[in-house]
Amino acid sequence: MWQILRQIARTGIVTEPAPAADDAMRVEASRIQAEILGVLGQALTIREVDAGSCNGCELEINAVNNPYYNLEGLGIKFVASPRHADMLLVTGPVSRHMAEALRRTYDATPEPKLVVAVGDCGCSGGIFGASYASCGRVADVIPVDVEVTGCPPEPIEILRGILTAVNRRDGRGGRP
Repeated sequence: MWQILRQIARTGIVTEPAPAADDAMRVEASRIQAEILGVLGQALTIREVDAGSCNGCELEINAVNNPYYNLEGLGIKFVASPRHADMLLVTGPVSRHMAEALRRTYDATPEPKLVVAVGDCGCSGGIFGASYASCGRVADVIPVDVEVTGCPPEPIEILRGILTAVNRRDGRGGRP
């Protein structure tokens, strides 16, 4: 025990310094928040659905909620019920057992609804593809507005996918 404490005292703090404050990011965040409120008239609410993923994408989605990306500060929040959601964020290849649950979640989400498929598995079926246990990509089960590729995608890419879907709802782009 004493050896560990001595080692800690000798080594000291080994974390990297905090990033420098960027005023351009503050301006960008306020512009994004104003844009979301202009399009939706309210905060964007998201229901995240794991349709059979390995949880790599969920870890990155969780990182989008940390103070660095400050999703809540942009007027975007996650909700527990699809009945309160504007958008579905779906991860993983849709397993046969989750296909009906995903369809019901999609049907329970009020119109106009957006769907973002996250990760290579959600976009193309990934290494699993379509098989006896998997329906493959999310678009094989429900309509998808935006696909965010990557295994897993970085949090900033997930945020870009969410904002792209909001812009498409506003009429600045159509359904792919």
